[in-house]
Amino acid sequence: MITLGVEEEYLLLDPATAEPTPLVEEVRRSAGLGFLAEQGEVQDELLQAQIEVATPVCWTLDEVGGHLLRLRHALASAAASNGCRIGATGAAPVRGARPVPVTRKARYLRMEGEARQLVDEQLICGMHVHVGIPDGDTGVAVLNRIRVWLPLLLAMSSNSPLWDGQDTGFASWRTIVFSRWPVSGPPPHFDGLADYERRLEALVASGVIADRGQVYWQARLSDRYPTIEVRCPDVQLRAEDAVMLAGMIRALVTTAIAEEKAGMPPVAEHGTEVLQAATWHAARYGLNGTLVGPDGRPVSSGDALCALMRHITPALEDAGDLREVSALSHRLLREGTPADQQRRALADGGMPALTGLITGAVPSV
Repeated sequence: MITLGVEEEYLLLDPATAEPTPLVEEVRRSAGLGFLAEQGEVQDELLQAQIEVATPVCWTLDEVGGHLLRLRHALASAAASNGCRIGATGAAPVRGARPVPVTRKARYLRMEGEARQLVDEQLICGMHVHVGIPDGDTGVAVLNRIRVWLPLLLAMSSNSPLWDGQDTGFASWRTIVFSRWPVSGPPPHFDGLADYERRLEALVASGVIADRGQVYWQARLSDRYPTIEVRCPDVQLRAEDAVMLAGMIRALVTTAIAEEKAGMPPVAEHGTEVLQAATWHAARYGLNGTLVGPDGRPVSSGDALCALMRHITPALEDAGDLREVSALSHRLLREGTPADQQRRALADGGMPALTGLITGAVPSV
């Protein structure tokens, strides 16, 4: 069984206006969060209206779900005691009249000095899934094999249709906001680990980015852990949907490792430009319409999800995850993406209903 872990980012929101509130220090100091922060399970983010959680290393999806619910509940309680709520949304649906202050860390202050407008608008929240790998060479081979599936994972996870109180027309506006950084989007194809390292070193040597941490590819090798880090999903409304994505991503990595060992050809290979276009299309439409499939051709979203499930079913079966992931993926097709749910809430009950959705999805106090 391959290990996995999940990181989730949330916004701290005013319960009446849904505006981001810079209360991260107050929330972090609340009773109950001190120990979690010491363990690295609760962390600061770029802006003072953001907070991040990280699960311990997990072996099963039940562990992932249990830790996410535990951490969401702890943060919800701490936020409520400080007059705010945590919002599980990929982008702030509204912004205040003034920019949210940057967290007072050297790295973040440097980013603010270099790209003030981008930092001011970084009111976005993602979900990162770490999957264990045996070594860097295998990790690069996995990146090459899973990259064609990243647009579908993005479409499934889309949870950021609103910005400045308006519908952007995109299912994942977070993806568009993030794409403005120098190194972002789908990873290129690599000719092995040496090529991967050479490209990262060249990016840092260019002086455009400060360090390897600013390589914001949607999938990359982690510099901190022996893992593949998949970064394309928006944060999810519900913890169980995060569990579904984590299970799928682990199964993708497991399948890629097995196929690489067996010398099997990849499902498909095409240029980064096609993946870039597929990413934009997935961010625009979510699961409402066609997607660019792994072969680079248009396919219905339902057929794309079926193709993914066929591809990873043996790995899901081996891990004991098939029933849970299948049930959750069927619910996703039936109910729509979180972005669809946000739009329905706004249409049915306006901003109060939307705020209730993105904050009520997190366990209440």
